Amino acid sequence: MSLEGPDLARRCRDLADNKKAGDPVLLDLREVGGPCEFFLIVSGESEPHLKAIAGEVEKGVREESGRKPFRISGNSPSQWMILDYGDVLVHVMHSQKRKFYRLEDLWGDAVRLDV
Repeated sequence: MSLEGPDLARRCRDLADNKKAGDPVLLDLREVGGPCEFFLIVSGESEPHLKAIAGEVEKGVREESGRKPFRISGNSPSQWMILDYGDVLVHVMHSQKRKFYRLEDLWGDAVRLDV
């Protein structure tokens, strides 16, 4: 099955939810000229939790569609991991880092999609 754009973003959200990712926000960046089409931002509460969320998303997308991220930036000790699928960036952030960086506010002009 091919997963792209909004379908991929929503599937990543569902996979992150399997590992109890917190406060999912899905932003449509197509009209604001972002680095990709969609951001999915989710929170975790510990390094093992962040690793589990990112691992679940990566494994699920690969098994369902054969897609692998072009790159994975960060790691669980950095408390911010980004899975880059080209059209979708999945931000897995520790809740404290997320409050500090406030990506949702930085991309406030983007449309929030229902999650």
